Amino acid sequence: MRIKKAKSQQLLPFSTDVAIIGAGVSGLYAGYRFLTGDYQEGKQAPQSISVFEMSNRIGGRLESIELDSMNVMGELGGMRYMTSQEIVTALIEDIFKGKITPVEFPMGDPANLLNYLRKQRFLNNSWRDSTGGSPTFETRYFVKEQFIGYSSDYVFNWIVNNVLKAGGYDKSGSEYTAREWDDIKKVLRYNFEGPYNGMLVKDMGFWNLIKDQTDEETYQFLSDAGGYYSNTINWNAAEAFPYMVGDFAQQGVQYKTIKEGYDQIAYCLAEEFTKLGGVIYQETKLKSFERTPAGSQYKYVMTIENTRTKVSMSIYANHIFLAMPRKSLELIDQNNFFFNNPVLKKNIPSVIMEPSFKLLLGFEYPWWTNPQILGATSGHSVTDLPMRQCYYFGTDPENKHSLFLSSYNDMRTVQFWKALQSDKLFQPRATKLVTLKSLQKAPYKQAPKEMVDEAMKQIRELHGHPELIPEPYTSAYKDWSGNPYGGGYHAWKAKYDVWNVMPFMRKPSQNDNIYICGEAYSDQQGWVEGAFCVTEHIMQDYFGLLWPDWLNKEYYLGW
Repeated sequence: MRIKKAKSQQLLPFSTDVAIIGAGVSGLYAGYRFLTGDYQEGKQAPQSISVFEMSNRIGGRLESIELDSMNVMGELGGMRYMTSQEIVTALIEDIFKGKITPVEFPMGDPANLLNYLRKQRFLNNSWRDSTGGSPTFETRYFVKEQFIGYSSDYVFNWIVNNVLKAGGYDKSGSEYTAREWDDIKKVLRYNFEGPYNGMLVKDMGFWNLIKDQTDEETYQFLSDAGGYYSNTINWNAAEAFPYMVGDFAQQGVQYKTIKEGYDQIAYCLAEEFTKLGGVIYQETKLKSFERTPAGSQYKYVMTIENTRTKVSMSIYANHIFLAMPRKSLELIDQNNFFFNNPVLKKNIPSVIMEPSFKLLLGFEYPWWTNPQILGATSGHSVTDLPMRQCYYFGTDPENKHSLFLSSYNDMRTVQFWKALQSDKLFQPRATKLVTLKSLQKAPYKQAPKEMVDEAMKQIRELHGHPELIPEPYTSAYKDWSGNPYGGGYHAWKAKYDVWNVMPFMRKPSQNDNIYICGEAYSDQQGWVEGAFCVTEHIMQDYFGLLWPDWLNKEYYLGW
């Protein structure tokens, strides 16, 4: 059964020992660990813990929805985890076993998935494999001869391994552990003739490095065929290396999700937190905070605004957790003792905010399973059209209503869809199994009409056979680029020593009890696991919590 809402209090407290700002996964995990963890001798749980969330929901950038008359979960935010990510895996598959159901996140059969690049339509199993052999086709990209017929995954792996070899490392990138990669990232140099010769890779932009290793045309191919523009922007190349070979370019990665919706990990944490005495206050926004005078019972006073009534009040706290991404930090009043820290001012912009956008459509039947169109049952197709990626999410076995993630895009293509936002919304239509009245009362907002029309135009171009692809009956979308998120995920900038910035950001002032946690300043950006690892560091380093007995003691939390 899906947990539909978190227990929330309305009457704000005068004070709290710990104030957690943000009910995303990092904030909720902090609250959960405070109340369920074991402590070092002489340490104990705080007397009171309060979570303040500015919206009327929890989960941050996790948001799962059920389109009307469809028993299939759609994901507008984060949607999966890798089984190598041991905190999220343990929580889902052990701690909350019985409350939520882990299921495989199916990647589909390459023989039934499409690439549509430069108006060339071909199946995903057309790529050459790593053993070589004659290519079955050539794309319309004038890539270097050695890459003809190979996938973007292969080329990414080749680039990483080529730089490693020149740097004196004899294993392929996928063979190094996260701990080993952290050692490599500090010292790896770029040993190739040209403008970057001898530079530390961490000081290079990934775009610069890709182009130098290949050429601009191969870079364009990687940018388009990889599905995510965010992967090939000019972010920290050293951070990009393990990220690419650990997920996008590694064979055998096992992806899973939660049957009831991926945001249920947040709701389970919230349910346990409130059951044990923690409190969540929704529609409450942190505007500013200051130190209290010496000798006061509490160290800080926060100005908290009710986002619905616009009424503000003062709340006192001894510890403040800023469980929020970069943009949310920048929206707090910057003219105070905390943000005037020059090192913090330098380090807050150390990550790039990466816009992302998703558009869900509901259909009466799964048209993509038609062999004349594709014959797919799951997985995703990739294109250089602004829709970028589409996922064949699933079909309700009872009524055949089917969920389609019609566009999952990021970076520059988000602007394409943002221009189509308007108050003229798509008009849902009744089907044989759902009435128009029911659709009009659905607890989600329809996407703009022009947005849906444009998406359908691109969907038909990608798949061909436009006459066989029907109109949708309902829609929903999410643009993560606006406030307070600033983007769907983050990436480290070049020229930053991430091994110094990460621990600094967790507690920017050693004389203050103010902490920053979340995915943004982690070494697993874009993943729930990154948020959990940062928070776990804080709990152990500053509050005396012992290593959780449900987590492998050898698991590496990162810098």
